[in-house]
Amino acid sequence: MEDNAGATEPLDQESRLRHDDHAAVRLWLRLLTCSSLIEGRLRNALRERFNTTLPRFVFMAQLHGAPQGLSMGELSRRMMVSGGNVSGLAGQLVAEGLVERNVARDNRRTFIVTLTSEGTRRFAEMSRAHDQWIADMLGNLPADDIEQLMRLLGDIKKNL
Repeated sequence: MEDNAGATEPLDQESRLRHDDHAAVRLWLRLLTCSSLIEGRLRNALRERFNTTLPRFVFMAQLHGAPQGLSMGELSRRMMVSGGNVSGLAGQLVAEGLVERNVARDNRRTFIVTLTSEGTRRFAEMSRAHDQWIADMLGNLPADDIEQLMRLLGDIKKNL
């Protein structure tokens, strides 16, 4: 969208900054903008190449890291989404034969979700592509810069 002066309206969170904003606010908006840009590219690539969504990929990634399966509640906690969101994703992936949802042995009110063999195969294919997309986006940074960013972001994470 253009304003009356013909300038293009900025498209990211960081564009709302003012020169007198606190450094912490500038940092937060830079992190948010970078994260949003990366996430947008991943969403598009997953949709185009695998006809899937980022939430479905994250759901399967959680299960891939837990071959014994996870309860619906644990999936919700790990993904930081509501139980309803997890139930919807599980239902879609069950219908496609990518995950199984079984009653827990020790609690008949709890469902344990696991990847099927087809789900494991499909996730492995998506994961390889995902890793390459990330490497393409961030891998051209010098190793020292990556190490420094990891250290600094680790400090932020600890403080939170």
